[in-house]
Amino acid sequence: MFYDFASGKRMTGILLLSLLACGCAGGAVTESGRHPDPAAMLRPALRETHRIVATARMDLSTVQGHYPLRAALILQRPSYLRLEMLPVIGTPDFFLSATPREMRIWIPSQGEFYVGQPSAENMSRFLPWTLNLEDLVMILSGSFPPLDGAHWSYGDSAEGGALRVDMKTVSGPSQTIWMENSGRLTRFVRYGSDGREVYSVRYEDYTPGLFLARKILIQRADNTLSAFVEYSDVNIEETADLSVFALPAPDGAKIIRLD
Repeated sequence: MFYDFASGKRMTGILLLSLLACGCAGGAVTESGRHPDPAAMLRPALRETHRIVATARMDLSTVQGHYPLRAALILQRPSYLRLEMLPVIGTPDFFLSATPREMRIWIPSQGEFYVGQPSAENMSRFLPWTLNLEDLVMILSGSFPPLDGAHWSYGDSAEGGALRVDMKTVSGPSQTIWMENSGRLTRFVRYGSDGREVYSVRYEDYTPGLFLARKILIQRADNTLSAFVEYSDVNIEETADLSVFALPAPDGAKIIRLD
């Protein structure tokens, strides 16, 4: 079930994907036992107490068509998300709130309130990509998700005046990340276990003084989906209070369990 936020009909949803690219190019390779974290190179990195509050303009192109959308977003790493679709006229008709334990979705026009785990499978019922919550939040907050698996390695090298980091697992997906010398992430590519590119993400137009890109472009290698996200009215707050990510069920709503 996909929800059409623009018209109120079922459709092929909204946002983003899951990441990475391949190969362990030049430079020393650090083995998985030390578990280095390339995200630490994104200095100064957003911390888990940093909350991003923004309005986003989204342009989605799928095999079903083109969907321009606007949304209010609240993000907090590693896996907290609140999203409210903003129609051209009228009141919002789609609300999503997700934490590491639970995802909740409220569709007022249908009186339906969905509750379930924030799994990739459940997210894909409303979003066009199969992503888990942490991957989605990390991309939208201008970073990249960690690689799954206990055994992985990475290598870094200079490329065109920038830093390139190649991450790979013993088996499964891998990714390549590019960042400026200042530490700002510019793009990354995800590859599947067969070595083929799955999708790429670009980060552009950084907010002055902040390590947060205002433009994010996601493109599937098979051209079945692309998404452009442009932030405006961005605020970054420091708080450990996560109550904003609680979405209570309205009185009279039809509760639908996803699991």
